[in-house]
Amino acid sequence: MAVCEKVKGCPFFNEKMSNMPATAAGYKRKYCMGDNQNCARYMVLKKLGGDKVPVDLFPNQVEKAKMLIKEQTIVQ
Repeated sequence: MAVCEKVKGCPFFNEKMSNMPATAAGYKRKYCMGDNQNCARYMVLKKLGGDKVPVDLFPNQVEKAKMLIKEQTIVQ
C-alpha cells in the first residue's frame, strides 16, 4: 500500500493527536500507511472537500463519514 497523499497535511494527526502519540501511530499505520480508502476522514475529503471534514472525525468513524456524505448529497 502507498502512503496517503494527505497524511502530511492532515490536521487530525498533526495537531489533534499530538498528546496521544501511540494512538496516532496505530491510526497512521492502519489508515495512512495501509488502506486510506477505509479512512473516514479520507472518505469525506474525497466526496465533499477538505473544508467539510470535521476536526473531531476519527479515521475509524466510517459510519459517521457515510452519514455526513449522505446528508451533504441530499442538501446539494
